[in-house]
Amino acid sequence: MKIKFLIFITTISSSLSIVAQERAKDTIDDQVVNVVTPYKPTISDAFKIKDTPKLQDSNLVKKKDVKYNIFSIPVASTFTPAKGKAANVDKVKMVKLYDNYAFLGVGTYTTVLGEVYLNHEVSNTENVGGYFSHHSSQGGIEDLLLDDDFSTTHLNAHYSQRLRDLSWKIDGGFDLMTYNWYGLPQNFFGQAEADMIDPSHTFNSFYLGGKLSFDDAIINDGSVRFRRFGDNRNSGENRFVAKAGFDVPIQGETINTEFYIDYISGGFDNSFNSVGAIDYGNVTFGLSPSYQLVQEDLTINLGVRLVYLNDTEFSDNKFFIYPNIEATYRLVDEILIAYGGITGELQQNSYYDFATENPFVSPTLFIAPTDQRYNGFVGLKGKLSNNVSYNVKGNYYAEENKPLFKANDARGDATADYQYGNSFGVVYDDVTTFSVAGELNIDVNRNFTLGFKGEYFNYSMDNQAEAWNLPNVTGSIFMDLQISEQWYAGASAMYVGERKDQQDLVATLIPQNPSPVITLDSYFDANAHLGYKINDQLSVFGKVNNILNQDYQRYLNFPVQGIQFLAGATYQFDF
Repeated sequence: MKIKFLIFITTISSSLSIVAQERAKDTIDDQVVNVVTPYKPTISDAFKIKDTPKLQDSNLVKKKDVKYNIFSIPVASTFTPAKGKAANVDKVKMVKLYDNYAFLGVGTYTTVLGEVYLNHEVSNTENVGGYFSHHSSQGGIEDLLLDDDFSTTHLNAHYSQRLRDLSWKIDGGFDLMTYNWYGLPQNFFGQAEADMIDPSHTFNSFYLGGKLSFDDAIINDGSVRFRRFGDNRNSGENRFVAKAGFDVPIQGETINTEFYIDYISGGFDNSFNSVGAIDYGNVTFGLSPSYQLVQEDLTINLGVRLVYLNDTEFSDNKFFIYPNIEATYRLVDEILIAYGGITGELQQNSYYDFATENPFVSPTLFIAPTDQRYNGFVGLKGKLSNNVSYNVKGNYYAEENKPLFKANDARGDATADYQYGNSFGVVYDDVTTFSVAGELNIDVNRNFTLGFKGEYFNYSMDNQAEAWNLPNVTGSIFMDLQISEQWYAGASAMYVGERKDQQDLVATLIPQNPSPVITLDSYFDANAHLGYKINDQLSVFGKVNNILNQDYQRYLNFPVQGIQFLAGATYQFDF
């Protein structure tokens, strides 16, 4: 029965399959479908041998069975371990920093010294502030025939803002400085001539400028500044300086480039011999591309300075090319670093710069730029320990048209207040200078720092007999000490070697014989201060200057004040 049933099912299935194939042949054509798949090789599992190999060694020593028993004996102990306790850490009181301060001091020679600094945060991105300082003395140097009082006042205001991609700042200010040509040579003149002289000389200055800094831009930063400088002798000077720093990408490398424009124009009513007015002016354009190469411990800056000078007064044009190469190499990490380079630049001189360095100049100067053809230097620097750092450097540079302060001759027929040998002029010469300098800084800890500096100079002149008023040796030392939380102290000293100057009494516009050379003695000036902090905001201080009470001459016929005492207070605050 089962066999008959299977035969019946098989017959029915075959009949249905034949019918389905016939119907399919009526509606569907034959098609060839090729299925292509990428070959994916696989690595079969490795068959590991699980049997442990047996050594066939006749010298194999059979291990012996060791049997032992442990006897546990209780030991009486009275020791009780103490619970651990975390050590207390002394918390240092956070020092509050104030944005503003003011100090005032008074001292001998009727000296007044004051300063105020203000800074206010208008918002998270805006700041406004200002600065005021005043330093004056009524004088009183012994054995002088003319007044020796002086006064300097500086006022500045600024506003800054930080934006998403840039920050900028503008500032402006005013300076007022009053000095006296008190260095009257008493071997030429007496009280009668002194009574005819008005030695006062007042300088005034106004300036306005701004700065820009960009983030992630081709131009990195830029600045502009204009300054008007003059005096009460009808002298005046205008100077405008604009600078910009930007990056130039070249084939995947970056060339750092600086560009500047420097314009100056000014004049004096008279020359020293009263033969006519003096006018000066020029404009310079400078471009300084440089490329930095860094390879492990070696860093090299390869650059060049291109400067174009247009003398607007004499209608003269010049083009200068200066090297700008510097390199450093770490010989022994931070312990010994060698460095060197050769650079050069066109230095713009100005009446403002001369009067700031030497306030006893006469308003009869000839102003011209200095061509520093090259400045080669090599040195070693580093750290002898974590607290001691040093720097030793040698320089050799050549300058054309280098300015030198030189005492004006005393005129027998003087008509101006500065023609009595009590002022200074500027002479120019081509000077080659060799110098060796050393520096040592010691930071024992946060409470004590000590530093030393020294430099030796050797000058070679072309036309002038000496390097007027340039010392052959200079040195300085400074120290700061935090005695306690309230008491602090400091000291400094300065040494300046011999200098040369030249002066004589002449009766004609053109001297017949060279004036005699005069040697100014070297001097050592020591200063110290002591202060006490009453609280976080108020502190008092005392200062002593020229402790050795030396009556040395900073310039020919210009002695300085003797020992000076000054006391005052400093106050910090916010608003």
